[in-house]
Amino acid sequence: MGKAVVLVLVLALQVIGLVSGGNFYEECDATWEPQNCWAYDDGNSLSLALVSNSSGSMIRSKRQFIYGSVSTMIQLVKGNSAGTVTTYYTSSVGDNHDEIDFEFLGNETGQPYTIHTNVYAAGVGNKEMQFRPWFDPTDGYHNYTISWTPCRIVWYVDGAPIRVFKNYQQSHGVPFPTGRPMYAYSSIWAAEDWATQGGRVKADWTHAPFVANYRGIDLDVCECYGGDCVYGCAAAYGTGARGQQSCRLDDEQLGTMRWVQEKYRIYDYCVDYDGGKVPGKECSLPQY
Repeated sequence: MGKAVVLVLVLALQVIGLVSGGNFYEECDATWEPQNCWAYDDGNSLSLALVSNSSGSMIRSKRQFIYGSVSTMIQLVKGNSAGTVTTYYTSSVGDNHDEIDFEFLGNETGQPYTIHTNVYAAGVGNKEMQFRPWFDPTDGYHNYTISWTPCRIVWYVDGAPIRVFKNYQQSHGVPFPTGRPMYAYSSIWAAEDWATQGGRVKADWTHAPFVANYRGIDLDVCECYGGDCVYGCAAAYGTGARGQQSCRLDDEQLGTMRWVQEKYRIYDYCVDYDGGKVPGKECSLPQY
């Protein structure tokens, strides 16, 4: 297998769409089971393989950053992907971590994937929102983008915003990732106990290896390794025309997001009261 590299992909904040080509060799490192990931097409494409219930693969960006937009093209595992999870996310390291998630939960052949999103701030998560894709994510490549700025986080699929999480930390005490630089990660692993229909359907290991494919990397992030750069990056993304644009969706984007949520959202933590759950303060505040 070829040289392994991580998934950190970014698109300009002004233009969220399909990414242009990039070189995984230069941008990325393997951090778990490097024998199960390989780059090809002169480093412009990458594959991650899940071989057994204890042997998947993870890749991580060489660059650490605070704020920006990370994006990639992914073709998810074809056929029976039950019990598998392909992830694409950003995360800080250490205790009380920050994290912004895309997780793609596999399913039986003919059944749809689940697109799972979440955000952690200072170790606090439980802000899940899930969607059914309105396309076949195993048929060709589709773009997935995380845009992280001081005022909000936006998840995009093929250029369409599907979710916004606004920064209400100062005004309402809602935890939001602002002080910990992150890396970008992608992985594939087995989660038979919960991933597919609540764990009812297990992985069929006769279909292994399960392979997810990636194409193209780009980045528009503020590189940062702690210290004063945290404040410099916040200023770069929080002021001027760029900062203002990054804090709102235009009317077309807003309409698209509402359409996706009305038709394809299948879970929203803000309306889940099971087991005595209490939605966070942000659930009663505007997210658009």
